[in-house]
Amino acid sequence: MEEPPPAITSELLDRVKAGDESANRTLVEILYPSVRANVRNHLRKQADHDDVSQEIFLKIFLKIDQYRGPQPFNHWVSRIAVTTCYDWLRKHRARPLATYSDLSEAEVEIIEKGRQTTTMGTSDTERELFSGLLDKLIATLNPREQIVIRLLDLEERPVREIAELTGWGASKIKVTAMRARRKLAEHLQHLESQQQTQDR
Repeated sequence: MEEPPPAITSELLDRVKAGDESANRTLVEILYPSVRANVRNHLRKQADHDDVSQEIFLKIFLKIDQYRGPQPFNHWVSRIAVTTCYDWLRKHRARPLATYSDLSEAEVEIIEKGRQTTTMGTSDTERELFSGLLDKLIATLNPREQIVIRLLDLEERPVREIAELTGWGASKIKVTAMRARRKLAEHLQHLESQQQTQDR
């Protein structure tokens, strides 16, 4: 059975702040899975994951003296991860418009099924395909909308927690989510109409 990673204690953080290399390595080892999960959840391009993860760890070590609590250290790290992903999305603003020709045959089939019935299939394959299609559509939103829709609808985090992670007000988050959902619905309709034209 695998040993659980060591806990993040105040003693470990003190050693990191004092420049202890062994403590630095331990902290990276503990945080790495959650940092990578955060990056994977917010950035579609796998090629960006290493660079953004490194940037997050750099910020953690540069700002660690600023951590005073009372929120748990993991929450403080999550906030750095989310804001770093948001900044990355803003810097690389190219948002390709997903068109019918960008879709795989399987994704086209998912759209076709969605048009014919109100209930999506529940097989793992169908869920995975729909998730891939949704990911392409989310990538067309602006950076703030991408962050909000992933945290609120995909990770199912409460508005209060998203506000803490991003520093954005609750009303801004709700309005952003509403606009993002409307754009996604419009984009899906656009793809469906392209498919209908193609079928003629």
